[in-house]
Amino acid sequence: MSVRLGGVVIDGVDLDRLARFWSSLLDLPVSRREDDWVSLGPDLALQRVTAPKTVKNRVHLDLVAADFTEAAALAARLGATPVGDIHEDLWQVWQDPEGNEFCLCKS
Repeated sequence: MSVRLGGVVIDGVDLDRLARFWSSLLDLPVSRREDDWVSLGPDLALQRVTAPKTVKNRVHLDLVAADFTEAAALAARLGATPVGDIHEDLWQVWQDPEGNEFCLCKS
């Protein structure tokens, strides 16, 4: 028996908004779109849920940036917000436009 990771799925209420954010931030094309599902590239998808996020994610993405300052500026322009300071001069927690946490990391 073999088990493999098929991808990562992020829940959201406004899939169009999240698709614009994640597609632009990660430079991933929309590869599939349905009423309640958007695939971005081969490994990331967005799934519509009816309730907004209310608690901290138990799983998050670590995004490694070649230029941290440029990536942070892009994330902010796209609607993300930083959560606290940069830790160990290496990584910072951010939230996407619907509050899903991710870490922006220096390469």
